[in-house]
Amino acid sequence: MKDEAEFAEKVLSENDKFQGKIIRVTEQTVELPDGRQSTREIVYHSGAIAILALTAENQMIVERQWRAPIQAVTYEVPAGKLDSRDTNTLDAAKRELNEETRLEAGNLREITTFYTSVGFSDEKMTLYLATDLSPVKQALPQDDDEEIELVYWDFAKATELFENGQMNDAKTVMAYLYWKTIQG
Repeated sequence: MKDEAEFAEKVLSENDKFQGKIIRVTEQTVELPDGRQSTREIVYHSGAIAILALTAENQMIVERQWRAPIQAVTYEVPAGKLDSRDTNTLDAAKRELNEETRLEAGNLREITTFYTSVGFSDEKMTLYLATDLSPVKQALPQDDDEEIELVYWDFAKATELFENGQMNDAKTVMAYLYWKTIQG
């Protein structure tokens, strides 16, 4: 088996194609381990969090919202990007839970960290488990460019949607699979 260094590509050049509020897109020219050259399109992302929020009734909180890239309504666990307001992923999780659900968690703990799509992006997402939920004392302003409807799924409903392929958002699938492990 080859070691990691034998797979590494050497970046020969990188040209910025787009700089936005959330992402930066570049085109790289790389040298492959065998000496050939190739091109890579890379999306750099600030990072993100997602939250498996479970109510006292053991229901998963999901958000119904429109997603422009796929031109469809999706069902997703609460989530958001890291930004200048956050000093770490825990701060971002607390902020997003407040902004999107108007709840705070008595227990908020990190489950795992994963890359969302390593073929073209460096977006790293941290998944949290939020329990012991209660209404926030002070609501943070909601993002003015989002229309979110909260939906509550019990484990049977989430399992049905997972098994018939209707749960198609990766972070929500990841949250569901974790929930399944703690269901016993």
